Amino acid sequence: MYKHFFKRFFDFWIALIALIILSPLLLVVTIWLHFANKGAGAFFFQERPGKNAKIFKVIKFKSMTDERDAEGKLLPDAQRLTKVGKFVRSTSIDELPQLINVLKGDMALIGPRPLRVYYLPLYSSEQARRHEVRPGITGWAQCNGRNAISWTEKFKLDVWYVDNISLGLDLKIIFMTIKKVLCRDDINSNEAATMYPFDGTN
Repeated sequence: MYKHFFKRFFDFWIALIALIILSPLLLVVTIWLHFANKGAGAFFFQERPGKNAKIFKVIKFKSMTDERDAEGKLLPDAQRLTKVGKFVRSTSIDELPQLINVLKGDMALIGPRPLRVYYLPLYSSEQARRHEVRPGITGWAQCNGRNAISWTEKFKLDVWYVDNISLGLDLKIIFMTIKKVLCRDDINSNEAATMYPFDGTN
């Protein structure tokens, strides 16, 4: 009953209340990023696969500029990540606009993180099961390593969550997420400013 009805009910009302309460903060961050990103905008929209791999556009605060090299290619992530963007990312404030995705029904508060569309053909049949539920703003994998664990480990945790969804587990994930955000744990992998790409093997 929780998985098929109450989870979505709670997601909608919690997201709506959170957006109302956080609206002053969201406004300040939007203005802050508008200037810090050198004209690149404050929001980041990107297609991601949701439940049953249905494509939607995820909304996040933009933490990087769109600066390019002499050949017109985007500079490496580490060079485009601004000081403001680094702060917004380390505090997970960049994830807050996804509350709008939760309201729309594209996402849940808790679930496997929505990844890039071009990863879809790379998943094994077991890994693809992460799309049996709505993706989440935070999830079991984020509470057990976030960007510090391998993709293989992350997908195993995602599938475990799909098989064990419950109100108790979701509440546990919320409290674990709050603790990790306050401690700023596992924000980036050791190799790059963002998590290294999934290639079907790592």
